[in-house]
Amino acid sequence: MSSAIMHMNLTLVLVAWFRCRRRHLSKYDTIEDFLQANNSLMPIRYSYKEIKTMTKNFAEKLGEGGYGLVYKGKLRSGGAVAVKMLNKSKANGQEFINEVATIGQIHHVNVVQLVGFCVTASKHALVYDYMPNGSLDKLIFSNCQNGSPLSWKQVCEIAKGVAHGIEYLYQGCDMQILHFDIKPHNILLDEKFVPKVSDFGLAKLYPMQKSIATLTAVRGTLGYMASELFYKKIGRVSNKTDVYSYGMLLMEMAGRRRNVDAHAEHSSQIYFPSWIYDKFDQVEEMEIGDHATEEEKTITRKLILIALWCIQMTPENRPSMREVLEMLESDASGLTLPPKPSFYPPNSPISMQRSSNGSSSDESTVPLCSSVSLEIQQMDG
Repeated sequence: MSSAIMHMNLTLVLVAWFRCRRRHLSKYDTIEDFLQANNSLMPIRYSYKEIKTMTKNFAEKLGEGGYGLVYKGKLRSGGAVAVKMLNKSKANGQEFINEVATIGQIHHVNVVQLVGFCVTASKHALVYDYMPNGSLDKLIFSNCQNGSPLSWKQVCEIAKGVAHGIEYLYQGCDMQILHFDIKPHNILLDEKFVPKVSDFGLAKLYPMQKSIATLTAVRGTLGYMASELFYKKIGRVSNKTDVYSYGMLLMEMAGRRRNVDAHAEHSSQIYFPSWIYDKFDQVEEMEIGDHATEEEKTITRKLILIALWCIQMTPENRPSMREVLEMLESDASGLTLPPKPSFYPPNSPISMQRSSNGSSSDESTVPLCSSVSLEIQQMDG
């Protein structure tokens, strides 16, 4: 592991170099050049024939997304794997290079393990350890008649595990790895419900001494994207951007519901973070289940308080991931209620429009990212 980490600076330089060359190369040439330059660092390279064999000709589909399809497979050694087949729309193979350049070089209990890969002129595949309990979103948004399959204690442990994984990406390597797509769908659970941060297709590498990230395009998933990705005047993009996404994930874990629920019984409940903040502020009882114990209620309050700190609009008002871990490990009685998160910058077009219309934020607040497609056309960049 130590020798791999020593080469991560070289990997960053190579990734930048290949981006400059990619307009003159085919997707296959770009990836092949990258793999040849990093030959000593790579996981196992499989042929496409071996991929078809291990998946029994793609017999069992585990899921799909914008990246492509995921199938269950089995190695010759007997171990189960998940094989992600990247679709053809990923220009110049950049998602493939991002995945291999990041998780291909690191090992951590809370980061998914890349076992190997396959690359041909027309087929790109990534092979990971199989996670039998799937992704977190399938469990926290479950509508089981007997309640969620996760206990509150498990939810708390998963929250800690994810935080440890993200913290490792910032501090455990010679390079910072900013994920940019932290969400329940990208948190996988093994047979013991140990969480693994996955899907590094949008990740970027930065020197440890560099606190500010430079992006040429907005990246992430609407609903989990921090405000600085859209409004430069709020603050610069940094690892605090992932902290915001983690806060939104934590809010969904604690609330056992999506942060935006268009089918909420009352309009004031549509955006959960705003509604739950008012519950805290008014010292009202939270609705977390008819049979919740005092311990479970305490865990829930603690997770929501931490989440509210993480989703503060201004990056410097959010805690670091190290501070998040300290809060998760501490007594809930020591946590204070942060300022109510603001979801639009004061001078943004939507904010000014809402003020002129006299709309009540308590009754119609929706997240910035849900309306960004409307407002982004009005931004000065």
